[in-house]
Amino acid sequence: MSRDVAPRLGTVDDIPSVASLFRKVPAENLRYLPVLHTPDEDFRYFRQYLNAGNRLWIVGDDMRPSGFCATTPGWIEHLYIDPVWQRHGLGTAFVATAKQENTALRLWAFQRNRAAIQFYSSQGFVLVEQTDGSGNEEGEPDALFAWQSCR
Repeated sequence: MSRDVAPRLGTVDDIPSVASLFRKVPAENLRYLPVLHTPDEDFRYFRQYLNAGNRLWIVGDDMRPSGFCATTPGWIEHLYIDPVWQRHGLGTAFVATAKQENTALRLWAFQRNRAAIQFYSSQGFVLVEQTDGSGNEEGEPDALFAWQSCR
């Protein structure tokens, strides 16, 4: 199984497949998370996200991305990899792209998402804070991670 792992900037044409992947990954890998929004709400969220000037990075083709990473200055907001493409270097490529554009990054991960925490730690992120989940929509305990460039 091989895939070009060079992220490209996403466009509004990518939103339907990104919104679909946004639902698929938690359904398969994070089954403890509640489903809080409809597919239409997910679509509108990503359309507004792009319209606000934020970046959406894609790996894969237009109809079926293997993964995506949504960033704002200083933040990785979302990083989702299709389960069949996990551990193929896509996450590393997305983080490297975000690091090229920022001298410092922050991100949130759910405390139960041990695979994500292990991955972010391997990418140089350090734990800054843990919460009880009362501040997020899911009500799930999460953790804030940060990375700082050595430049």
